[in-house]
Amino acid sequence: MDRIGIVGVGIMGIAYARKLLAAGYQVVGHDVASSPMLALEGLGGHPATSSAEVGKSSDVVLLALPDAPALRDTVAGPEGLAEGAGQRLVVVEMGTFALDDKEWVRTRLESAGAVVLDAPVSGTGLQAEAGDIVIYASGDPATIERTRPVFETLAKTTYDVGEYGNGSKMKYLANLLVSVHNLATAEMFVLGTAAGLDPARILEVISAGVGSSRILEIRGPMIVADDYPPAARLSMFLKDLDVIGRFARDLGVPTPMLDTSLSWYQLAVEEGLGELDAAALARLLADRIHP
Repeated sequence: MDRIGIVGVGIMGIAYARKLLAAGYQVVGHDVASSPMLALEGLGGHPATSSAEVGKSSDVVLLALPDAPALRDTVAGPEGLAEGAGQRLVVVEMGTFALDDKEWVRTRLESAGAVVLDAPVSGTGLQAEAGDIVIYASGDPATIERTRPVFETLAKTTYDVGEYGNGSKMKYLANLLVSVHNLATAEMFVLGTAAGLDPARILEVISAGVGSSRILEIRGPMIVADDYPPAARLSMFLKDLDVIGRFARDLGVPTPMLDTSLSWYQLAVEEGLGELDAAALARLLADRIHP
């Protein structure tokens, strides 16, 4: 499995490419935008003209796509991955999508001869660059083990969580917490700053106590600097919250914290913050302080 394909060379995809190339893998990638292709070529990867070409040129293909329409077009559109799939190909779907979308990908690609894993990632683009992500791999256990060297190149930890689809279920749980923690962290900083405390001092002191969290560690420095490069965009979280909410409703499970968070993510996107990191919720809340 020396030849790795990546479809979707955005924030996460380019981080995967950089890690894989540094480890000596051959990397071929495709993206609908030209700038990611230039970035991939600059790293030493090989741009492909289509998803089908990626499939034909790879042993393993990683899908790092932004939404369900892009996923379906990548798999079954003109010159899609299904045209380049074969019995030797392993396809790893690494995004956060509804279970129906994941099952559609598996059915479509396995009918073309590939083996498909559902393996979402917990972590931001910045964490992916540092190899500080976690992969929730689900599907055929033998294929997970054969693909593990690739996963270990990308992630600090990879869990085999069982049957296909369990990876997505685990990701829903993780992103439910992350989404709530994002909003709570922003709220805490805005309250402390309004009370006259220095944001940098807030980060230092709160990080040392029981109120700390990985989200405080990751997003606290952005809030202190009031600078929100998109490690994980607000618009992406809004998409994920919709997926998680529908999953919970199908199971009849109440999600009061998720539901409360959703309204603030919606407002942030409506007010033009969608392309900023989720830490920009602090800016949204700060703008609503009433003297």
